[in-house]
Amino acid sequence: MPLHVVNEANRCLQCKKPLCREGCPAHTPIPQVIALFKEHRLMEAGQMLFENNPMSLVCSIVCDHAAQCYGHCVLNRKGQPIQFYEIERFISDAYLDRMTVSAVPFNGKTVAVIGSGPAGLTVAILLARQGYGVTIFEEKDRIGGMLQYGIPDFRLPKTIIDRYKKRLMEMGIRIRPHVVMGGDLMIDNLFRDGYRAVFIGTGVWRPSTLGIEGETLANVHFGISYLARPISYTVGETVAVIGMGNVAMDVARTAFRHGAQRVLLFQRGSKSPASEHEMEYARLDGAEFFFGKSIQRITPEGPVFKNSVVNEEGRPIGVEGEDELVRADTTIIAINQRPKDKLVNTTHGLHATERGLLIVDENNMTTRAGVFAAGDVVHGSLTVVHAVNDAKNAAAGMMRYIESNG
Repeated sequence: MPLHVVNEANRCLQCKKPLCREGCPAHTPIPQVIALFKEHRLMEAGQMLFENNPMSLVCSIVCDHAAQCYGHCVLNRKGQPIQFYEIERFISDAYLDRMTVSAVPFNGKTVAVIGSGPAGLTVAILLARQGYGVTIFEEKDRIGGMLQYGIPDFRLPKTIIDRYKKRLMEMGIRIRPHVVMGGDLMIDNLFRDGYRAVFIGTGVWRPSTLGIEGETLANVHFGISYLARPISYTVGETVAVIGMGNVAMDVARTAFRHGAQRVLLFQRGSKSPASEHEMEYARLDGAEFFFGKSIQRITPEGPVFKNSVVNEEGRPIGVEGEDELVRADTTIIAINQRPKDKLVNTTHGLHATERGLLIVDENNMTTRAGVFAAGDVVHGSLTVVHAVNDAKNAAAGMMRYIESNG
């Protein structure tokens, strides 16, 4: 056992009103988990974490801890906060392989889960553990959604997703890969075939465009597409990244690992929407940041900018100055993503906002009865732990709906 993990656990003050838990979107019972860990009750601690958040191992690795548990620790006021995420990772990593998956009697009711990202996996696990028959419909060849195709392997090892798949199978969850819902099959087909409720956790996979000249050039790519399979792209030595969010940071760091010698990131305003620690990792890899640059067009030689005029909040309100060409072999656009519209266009009664996000009520049920949704497809790009917490509410809503409808 790594000594620093034990030392971190011993530093916990066991606060009666733990701010660390308040700072966690999934409300992880941190003091209780640490207490069990210190008593050498590793599996009980792991069970507590898993039951609260089935994606606890993933969250311990990819969460913005500085903005959540770590940043809210009371010790932050006078010294060094507790690195609970290190404790969580140690416990959850052990538990995922050693957990006992007991067979839950099938209650005779089946549900469909569309999409196998963190929200879909959470719903599938929670319902399967209550005896529901769960089938996951996944458009790609492997499960995980953004965990598999959006987060680079150097940040989240894909072997973890493989381990989750093994546990899903043991729980009786069935997986149908290479199925495009709204294309190959329709949601109406699911209800026809006896599924009592449907969950949509399809995320945001359609890249937002800039609407400028040059987006169709051969040396221009979209960030979310690049991350899905970077080996398919030849980016050259110099890469310009338009955008400075967390996806842009992953793009920059991935580009360095696939041949780029220089990566430049550009932001219209004076602030980055990315988390501080993701920016710092990108900076350590060698990424260069340029603020106040408004993209005008893209050429075969690289993107062209004007200087932004920003207000007191750092938001761009105009442009000024002469055009500036930044020479780059490849330009990657990583400004935002939105949901695909196949399901909305092919499902009667399923409605979305102008941004394409599904509309849900307090139970996470969409405008189509019996169809629920959570995660990025509802809120836009957020974090894994936010998707998990939203999915927990959706799973509870689905069970209430099924039981109240016989």
